[in-house]
Amino acid sequence: MSWFDDRSGLDDTVSVITGGAGGLGESIALDLAANGVRPAVIDIDATAVDALRRVLTERGHDAIVHCGDARDPQALEKLFGTAAERWGRVDILVNIVGGTFRADFVDSTPKGWDALLRTNFHHVLHACALAVPRMQAAGRGGSIINITTIEAHRAAPGFAVYAAAKAAVEQFSRTLAVEVAPDRIRVNNVAPDFVPTPNLARFGHGETPPMATAAGARIAIPMGRVGEVSDVSNAVVFLASGLSSYITGTTLHPDGGTLASSGWLNWPESGWANYAPTSVLAQLNTEVMDGSEA
Repeated sequence: MSWFDDRSGLDDTVSVITGGAGGLGESIALDLAANGVRPAVIDIDATAVDALRRVLTERGHDAIVHCGDARDPQALEKLFGTAAERWGRVDILVNIVGGTFRADFVDSTPKGWDALLRTNFHHVLHACALAVPRMQAAGRGGSIINITTIEAHRAAPGFAVYAAAKAAVEQFSRTLAVEVAPDRIRVNNVAPDFVPTPNLARFGHGETPPMATAAGARIAIPMGRVGEVSDVSNAVVFLASGLSSYITGTTLHPDGGTLASSGWLNWPESGWANYAPTSVLAQLNTEVMDGSEA
């Protein structure tokens, strides 16, 4: 047995994963399975569900993969019930489902607010309400990991309700962590920044965000590159494992340092500054003057 296997305690455990097919979810499900975890996954994307089921089967992993909407409490209950029937336990819960759209708050509607809260917050409450009593009854402890975002920790113009919902997940996790700590159930968050995935590409309507370019990443991200799905799944495996057995109520930030920099940008030639350098301002002034003359 390797050092990691000995300390992780992941072998033969069971994880429920909401939004676990495609993109971040697929990476998290496969990495947990590679370390001995039996995943029970729900995802609304039928194509991604079929692909994940096929890969897990080909690799010889015992898994449950449902096509369904994690925002539906009955779909979640069915997934938990199926996992209980097959394996008789739930040790890990990973909540990944999320999504948003860009709109100034004054242009949004109550219907849009409800959709964002259902997608980014309410399903976390439902999943935790199903997981915690099972973990308490089993008496083995457990680990709950919620995928949030850097936008829960900074202003996000155009995404006010989304950012509020993710911040709500952060505070809910901290409070729940304290409530269930005597049961050895840990609750933590993982808050990445920009990680290119197929869903993110669809959100951007096929356009490459400036941060995704080499020059954009160098300016906006201290480590000079965008995130990879494995950066997030690595953090999840750590929080799911016994290596983090004394960590609860906290957030890991696989973001290349963007939260730490908080507005400081690494401008070419002039270096770090929390304002645009003279050369950039001069270019903007030139563009404004050219536009006014036209």
